[in-house]
Amino acid sequence: MNAQRLGTVVRLELTQRTRSIAWYVLLGVFALLLLIVTVLSFLAYSWAQQEQGSAIYSTIVYITLLLIVLVSPTLSGNSVNGDRDAATLAPVQVTLATTGEILFGKVIAAWITGLAFVAVSVPFLIAATLAGGADAVTIVVSLLVLIVEVGIIAAIGVGLSGIIARPLFSVATTYLVVAALVVGTLIAFGLIGATMRTEQVNNTRSIDWSEYEDGTFPCMPGEESSDDYPCEEDPTPACGEWEQWTYEVPRFDRVWWLLAANPFVILADATPSQFDRFGNPVDLFGQIKFGVRMAQQPPERETFYDECTQTPLEQNPPTAEETIAQSTPSWFVGLALQILLAAGLLWWAYARTSTPARRLPPGTRIA
Repeated sequence: MNAQRLGTVVRLELTQRTRSIAWYVLLGVFALLLLIVTVLSFLAYSWAQQEQGSAIYSTIVYITLLLIVLVSPTLSGNSVNGDRDAATLAPVQVTLATTGEILFGKVIAAWITGLAFVAVSVPFLIAATLAGGADAVTIVVSLLVLIVEVGIIAAIGVGLSGIIARPLFSVATTYLVVAALVVGTLIAFGLIGATMRTEQVNNTRSIDWSEYEDGTFPCMPGEESSDDYPCEEDPTPACGEWEQWTYEVPRFDRVWWLLAANPFVILADATPSQFDRFGNPVDLFGQIKFGVRMAQQPPERETFYDECTQTPLEQNPPTAEETIAQSTPSWFVGLALQILLAAGLLWWAYARTSTPARRLPPGTRIA
């Protein structure tokens, strides 16, 4: 692969994309949306003092990824077939540029185009960082993952544009593939997890309040008598009978891996988490990661709640920080699946774009 020819293909692609005024209008609209989100984030997280910057930073990064996901398929989904329809692909194919250089150059150009939107978000990310609380490692890793995701989406669009003959259908298909990764994984996770159910037994015993008709009540676990709420410290309170209920609960722990290929989950799972002194995540990265890691935990087969126990609970439920530390990361698996998907589509596009062409769809324009 020749670097000079590759650079020429990239320059031609970027020239075609940036010579229109609509491109700069799109960047302006993107910047306006980010400005609105940033202002609203500063207002929404005004209560968070030390963690304000982390929360705002993660919000801007996710909005940037969301907008890129919505825009990038339009910019890359007609790279190859659009040039074929405009009769500009064949003149390039008869030059010394190979099919691989043409496709790879289009991927790089689409990637750079997507990174332009990331560049627009930089001032807003700096403003969030200056608000305080954002960790340097979190900033670096999240930006790296964001850049990689932009490249993967660009590669998917270019690959489909080389496979599908019609630009409109290839753009629509690119949107469908990206939507399958972003929304389809969530729908599959929820629906399949809800269909895989298991029985859970709940055992409950309550205080027999009919035994305390004189106005005195036993102190609840960990509670002491006070003037505001007088209670009687009774080591053997009057208790009712144990009651047992059996019901079904979903088994999301069996399908959590469906979320691994979601770009938003990959971004959260790969980014180091920050926690407050109570072990709770302070940004969207940690909150989404905690949700995915919680889905990995199997439900308890039997639960107990005893209102008669006059001692505090011996063990508190694990915090978000402990849950994340004890669970399995999956971002590298999801990223590998996305890369394999993009590589497979590009390989197929290479076979369809290679010259001389053995077989093309009826009505395909060559020159």
